Amino acid sequence: MMVAVSFAAGLNLYATTATLGLLARFGVLTLPGPIAALSNEWVIGASLALFLIEFVADKIPMVDLMWSALQTFVKVPAGALLAWSATTSLSPAAQMVATIGGGAIALAAHGAKVAIRGSVTASPEPLSNIVLSAAEDVGAIALTWFATRHPYLAAALAIILVIAAVLVIRLLWVALRAFGRRAWQRNPG
Repeated sequence: MMVAVSFAAGLNLYATTATLGLLARFGVLTLPGPIAALSNEWVIGASLALFLIEFVADKIPMVDLMWSALQTFVKVPAGALLAWSATTSLSPAAQMVATIGGGAIALAAHGAKVAIRGSVTASPEPLSNIVLSAAEDVGAIALTWFATRHPYLAAALAIILVIAAVLVIRLLWVALRAFGRRAWQRNPG
């Protein structure tokens, strides 16, 4: 479950924490001790409020990029913290590996989101940005729920998504470098 939840947190942390909190609140799952507070009504309310803010911010071109840049410093540590919290029964060394893995998974998801959104935001029409943002929101909620029902399948899906994210980031990086080289050759000074 940790792999999928860390990936979902990289997409939309607040949707992920709200989903976990609501599922625990309604008795669908039991959260590990360190993150059991997610089921508190105040924490759920704060998660939902922040989800609403992100929901709106993510639909506005350029605002979504600024929001995502700031969220890098929130989502990656939160993905690591969720992984650490979910693995308290492991040895300290194994828990540290899981924590680093959770942060790396959240970074891959968030990095791919930012890379894709950056390329979509450049298009003049707003519809693709809105559709992509809504898909990320639904994806984070669905993956979190799926992880509570089918943790091994969700982990496999998240691993596939991490591989795809790394490939997307690499592809966009190569394209950006090629574009920069061509621009430099046309106008070196």
